[in-house]
Amino acid sequence: MKHFIVEVLYKQPYETFGEAVALHRAYLDEGYKRGMILFSGPLVPRLGSIFVARAESAQELADFFEHDPYKTQGLADFRFIQFAPTRYHPALGEWFEEEP
Repeated sequence: MKHFIVEVLYKQPYETFGEAVALHRAYLDEGYKRGMILFSGPLVPRLGSIFVARAESAQELADFFEHDPYKTQGLADFRFIQFAPTRYHPALGEWFEEEP
């Protein structure tokens, strides 16, 4: 399993996203259920968001986020940064040591 930071940069003010926010959050639930997303949250100030995620490949992760409402509605750009975790808090052992 490969690990990634997903950087989401909004293309317009967040306040204009309207119903896309609820659709985006509902879509992310699938990523959490599939074990792809560990955590996510908005940047401060709210110009985008960050995810810590895992997948078999960057392409698998990109394919998942290709269907995110923020992407399909042209509201945000996504960047996938692969990293190799070498140390982590013991509470995260399951995330790094077991397959989803």
